[in-house]
Amino acid sequence: MSSPAPGSAADVVRTWDARAAHYLRLFRHELDGKPYDLEVLHAFADRVRAGGTVYDAGCGPCGHVTALLASHGLDALGIDLSPRCVELARREQPGVRFAVMDQGAPTGGPLDGLVAYYSLHDRPKRLLPATLAAWSAAMRPGGELLIVAKEGTGDGVIDDPLGGDLRVYWAEFTAGELREAVRDAGFHVDDCTVREAYENEIPARRVYLTATRR
Repeated sequence: MSSPAPGSAADVVRTWDARAAHYLRLFRHELDGKPYDLEVLHAFADRVRAGGTVYDAGCGPCGHVTALLASHGLDALGIDLSPRCVELARREQPGVRFAVMDQGAPTGGPLDGLVAYYSLHDRPKRLLPATLAAWSAAMRPGGELLIVAKEGTGDGVIDDPLGGDLRVYWAEFTAGELREAVRDAGFHVDDCTVREAYENEIPARRVYLTATRR
């Protein structure tokens, strides 16, 4: 059987099913060492307000961002293409909801908010406009968007930054690219900041973009 096209939905499933357990071991408690990320996530939850329906797009095997959102009283659902990631997230975060779903074609809604916490780097950059358009369509006017991404210009297959022998698709974004694409998708950009990597992170700056659905 031939391998799926790099960066395709099937490729995301292949690579994340294979490395989900490894990622969980590495990042189960990652938010404990990321005070700025915690501040941004708490602020997002406060803007949405308790009872709001939100998706954690590309929740991964840890489910920690979904759990944090749920702890604020939000109706949070973690979604991921990888069945293995969803299986592990459910085990890690009992009582929190997770589902196998393509973040590029979310169903349900209308949503009051959506978080994409390092979930855009698995697919080619050319798919960004369609993904953002799908998020916009799934969200009510006034809904909140939070994107966290690694800064850069990469867009192709590389050795897995998390280690191991996998080759994975890896896309990076500049703050300007994200701002323009988000505006084109029908959002008003509220804030866009960049921070340097912490000592224990992959050495790339991080972009934090918040926006409101027009």
